[in-house]
Amino acid sequence: MTILVTGCAGFIGSNFVHTWLGSSDEQVINLDKLTYAGNLANLASLKDDPRHVFVQGDIGDTTLVPQLLAQYKPRAVLNFAAESHVDRSIHGPGDFIQTNVMGTFNLLESVRAYWQDLPAAEKQAFRFLHVSTDEVYGTLSPTDPPFAETKNYEPNSPYSASKAASDHLVRAWHHTYGLPVLTTNCSNNYGPYHFPEKLIPLVLLNALAGKPLPIYGDGQQVRDWLYVQDHCRAIARVLEAGKLGETYNIGGWNEKPNLEVVNTLCAVLDELQPRADGKRYAEQITYVKDRPGHDRRYAIDARKIERELGWKPQETFETGIRKTVQWYLANQAWVEGVTSGAYRQWVSKQYGASGS
Repeated sequence: MTILVTGCAGFIGSNFVHTWLGSSDEQVINLDKLTYAGNLANLASLKDDPRHVFVQGDIGDTTLVPQLLAQYKPRAVLNFAAESHVDRSIHGPGDFIQTNVMGTFNLLESVRAYWQDLPAAEKQAFRFLHVSTDEVYGTLSPTDPPFAETKNYEPNSPYSASKAASDHLVRAWHHTYGLPVLTTNCSNNYGPYHFPEKLIPLVLLNALAGKPLPIYGDGQQVRDWLYVQDHCRAIARVLEAGKLGETYNIGGWNEKPNLEVVNTLCAVLDELQPRADGKRYAEQITYVKDRPGHDRRYAIDARKIERELGWKPQETFETGIRKTVQWYLANQAWVEGVTSGAYRQWVSKQYGASGS
């Protein structure tokens, strides 16, 4: 048996491949375009593993994708491929529309054509699982209940709007054409292989380099934090037992303001790798101008997936952040490989002197 996964040289996708092959011998065909956040170093340990086949390519390639489907005959397609950073979407929304909307459309059409021609038993067993975000739901006030699957979509950034559009396409292809789809919407992930443009890896690497730790606005933006390997286990469970056409919210039950997240991370670093001068890493915190349209709070209600599929996160924020810091400290070669000149230029553009 075989599954085809897209975007799995990136953060969540590469963690999924490692998690999947850690408990299964089922072959994984990994299609990734290798844009800035796609990194083959994330998959280095699988280089000689016959269960993992890497193909560089675009989910929107209407020649390549049908060829891969015909050649490998996967029982499922899991779509992780996406442009995924709000800040980048503000500076360059076109790439997000192209990949997240048009790419998903073309992928759905390729998969639909493949699925329609499958023998009856294989057709019935086939699944298309689409991985999405809680940002499609908009923002919450401090007193609003967490996002449930019934929450209306109210995206507020080019990124979240593009992901909302892709979610709607997946839903439409199920209701119009009968394509057997599943959708997951997750909260903020963190953990190994995280490209250092997001809060936790950016702060961690800046702290170790003695640089300022940039905090948007007052630092009181609240997010629900989900350890990436918990997320991967949830996706595998949805693929195994999810109800066709349904959406499952995946969260960590860890609502925390950004400033608290940074202070916790600094405290773990103080313990595991103290500064040479004896000072606390938190002294490097600096506040920068908030980004346009910054959503104040996200939170996921993950009761449905626990109730219907029996999944719940294994990690607390405290155990997950410690594992994350330990991984980065132990994998400095990976860090050096991703912090290229292009990345440093982007950080300087985004955060000014605070990130340079």
